[in-house]
Amino acid sequence: MSSETYFYHALRINQDACSGCMHCMKACPTQAIRMRKGKAILLANRCIDCGECYIACPHRAIYVNHDDFDTIFKYDHRIALVPTVFINQFRENISTQTIYESILDSGFTEVFEVETMIDFLLEETRQYIDQHSENKPLISVFCPAIVRLIQVKFPALTENIVLLKTPMSLAAMYCRKKFEQQQIDQSKVGIFYISPCAAKIAATKTPVGQDITGVDGVINMDFMYNHVLRKIKEEHRVSSGYKQISKMSSIGSIYPSSGGEKINMKGRCLAIDGIKNAVEFLEKVENDELSDVDYLEMRACDQSCTGGILVSGNRFLTTERIRNRTNKIRQQETEGIRKTFNIEPEIATYLQEHIALDAILPRSMMKLDEDRSVAMKKMTLINELMQQLPGVDCGICGAPTCQALAEDIAKVDAALVDCVFWQTNLESNGNMTSKERVETFRKIWGKKASEKA
Repeated sequence: MSSETYFYHALRINQDACSGCMHCMKACPTQAIRMRKGKAILLANRCIDCGECYIACPHRAIYVNHDDFDTIFKYDHRIALVPTVFINQFRENISTQTIYESILDSGFTEVFEVETMIDFLLEETRQYIDQHSENKPLISVFCPAIVRLIQVKFPALTENIVLLKTPMSLAAMYCRKKFEQQQIDQSKVGIFYISPCAAKIAATKTPVGQDITGVDGVINMDFMYNHVLRKIKEEHRVSSGYKQISKMSSIGSIYPSSGGEKINMKGRCLAIDGIKNAVEFLEKVENDELSDVDYLEMRACDQSCTGGILVSGNRFLTTERIRNRTNKIRQQETEGIRKTFNIEPEIATYLQEHIALDAILPRSMMKLDEDRSVAMKKMTLINELMQQLPGVDCGICGAPTCQALAEDIAKVDAALVDCVFWQTNLESNGNMTSKERVETFRKIWGKKASEKA
């Protein structure tokens, strides 16, 4: 297989637990999984860490790699960047204050809700949209799985992505600047993001459009939820005395739920969630079927971040709690009880100067060769192979489709004899022995499976 790696990947495959059932291979929206020796393997240049394989695996052979929690104790100042999705996994009778204090009891010294930065980001986004109206529909950069999907599957649409940093990056930048103003040694400050999905873990390790995110580590939200829940349930939990009231606005509170971004944009804006829906919609955009849409809010997970694979709570209940919390905050805003979070002018200027992302480059999974003439020859070969392959997409060859097998053959990562139909024809014509067929089958499905065949 190709050794070329484009991205860090949080999703990993436990080869010992993998049964070779092909569920993950069939579920992957970018055809990033192949079967070799009866085990699933990941093609690094295709994977977008969307988590569809994780959901599909019936044997829990696919897991999410994240930083060890004890890593936080390397730092004197330990900041938890907490998405509002995390807060809303807990029952509504558990206050935000209690959740904050329990996070601190777990070992952090500061808590900062990521979506606190949304009011600032939305203003910058609206200006960006006004200045780049020629690239409609503009596509939100919020979901890293969508950004990577566009890079590898829809490379022509990379110019449509809004080149502004995410709320997570802005929150990290804000926190670092605050400590800098206090003249605290930055090497003693550790910022950790509590992630609802694999894609955001990957995005902090190898961010797109920027060199670093300012985040020192990423903690699995499922782990953190259970860790904090235990603290909440402790009868003798020590109160930290933490009195900072959440500065979350109603706009920030609703933002991570499906449609939460769209409702704050001008013009015709659509919200699409679920990776399959996103692929279908991006195909329409690529084919110029949508000329009158101004902005697309796209999230890879069903129900947006509440459906992240590392979210412990039921996504529908979490969404309901987000909306209930938003309504309470909106009522407070109406009554003038609480004001929107105000960023200090000096820090706001700093964020404005550093909010832009570099160009997000295409990384097409269909890139066959650096040399264009060689790539054209390989494309011709793929078309010829498709005339010879059965087109049934059975997956027995170890690739998800006949098209994928043809591409693998052109890249010299597979052979035509991997196709079981070709094996049958060759054997019936005397051009392949039974022993050779077994060896080919064993290469894909391993010794144990070949003995059963």
